[in-house]
Order: sequence, then structure tokens, then C-alpha cells
Amino acid sequence: MLIAKLVGGIVYALVFFALLLFVPAGTIDWPRAWIFLGVVAVANTITMFGVFYRNEALLNERYKSPVQKGQPLADKIVLPLFVAAFAGAIVLIPLDVFRFHLMPAPGPLVSSLGLILFVAGWAVITLAFKENAFAAPVVKHQEERQQMVIDKGLYRIVRHPMYSAAVPLLIGASLWLESYAAALFAIVPIALLAVRIVFEEQFLRRELGGYDAYTRKVRYRLIPFLW
Repeated sequence: MLIAKLVGGIVYALVFFALLLFVPAGTIDWPRAWIFLGVVAVANTITMFGVFYRNEALLNERYKSPVQKGQPLADKIVLPLFVAAFAGAIVLIPLDVFRFHLMPAPGPLVSSLGLILFVAGWAVITLAFKENAFAAPVVKHQEERQQMVIDKGLYRIVRHPMYSAAVPLLIGASLWLESYAAALFAIVPIALLAVRIVFEEQFLRRELGGYDAYTRKVRYRLIPFLW
């Protein structure tokens, strides 16, 4: 059953990105997108079997509904908006590349840098999962799992490393797939994550013991030396 869930997670990510890229493009003749999917397949396999294989409880948590008991109302609003904005940023890539041509395409050096940024973002997310066994997809207090404050590894640098990783992930994917317009649009889902951070931290200060002290210890929320 565990293996089925791990493989299901890998397949889901591939289908998610493939549909958002190839359907708006109207073609599968897009070598960069196939390379991108190959990178996603390899990276997600490492994440699934390197992290979730050893932590099935976290995997089960990630599979839960995006609307849950104990989840603050603000998260029930902002989370779907973020998912929609994230998907919209991906969809804009093929629309720009194949239809709108809103801006000139990045050159080979910039687009290659984009793939590196994407992989770096995915790696940060994987490390965050490894370090934080309570990385639920929704904001809530996981009392049944004895949730505690995580202050090691990446969490010593910023308070929300998974959100930080969304910055190079989204911008990198857009650059590799040759859309400056989508890279600029990535500001929208990133801004929604910033909004989520504000009310998430208010909730955790109130519900999770030790979180207020943690915010005083680790100064930056999303981007080191900036915010």
C-alpha cells in the first residue's frame, strides 16, 4: 500500500504538469517540456522514496483534503487561490510560448539557469519535508501527532523554507520553458504565499507552544535578509 501511494504521488505530479503544459500548447512536440517532465519524474522519485518511504505518517498527511477540521477560515480561502495561481502560472507558459508571445524568449544561458533554479527549489522542498514531519498541506495544529516547533536545518535560516522554495521553482520552470511573462506572473502565487505566512504565523503563535519564541530566534520568514 505504501509503494502504491508513493508511485501514485509520482504519477500525479507528472500528469499535473503534463496536462497544464501540453493541453494549452496544443501539441506534444515540445522537447523542453519533455525534459522538464523527466526532471520532475527523477526529482519526485527521490523525494518520495528518499523522504516519504521513511515517513508514511507525513505522506498520509499530505494526501488529506485541502479543507480540514481545525483549519482557519483564511486558509480555506487563500490555499485554493494559491493552487489556482500556481496552476495559472504553469498554464501561462505554453500560452505565451505557442500563442501570445508576450515577451521575447530567454536565451540559452538564462533558460538553462532556469532549470537549475527549478531543481534547487525542488531540493529545498525535499529537505524541508525531511526536516519537518509536520509539513501538512493546510494550516492547523496537529495535536494528535504531538506537533512541535521545528528549528533545525533550513528552519534555522527562514521560518518557511518550503514557501521560499516556490520562488526559484516557479521562476525557474518559466525560464527553462522560455517564458519571461510567466516568470513575472509568478509574483502572484508568491504574493499569496506571503499573505498565507501572515495569518499562519498568527495561528501558530496562538496554538503551538514555543512558536512565538521561534519567531524571535529566526528573524526571516521567506527570503533571508529581506523578509
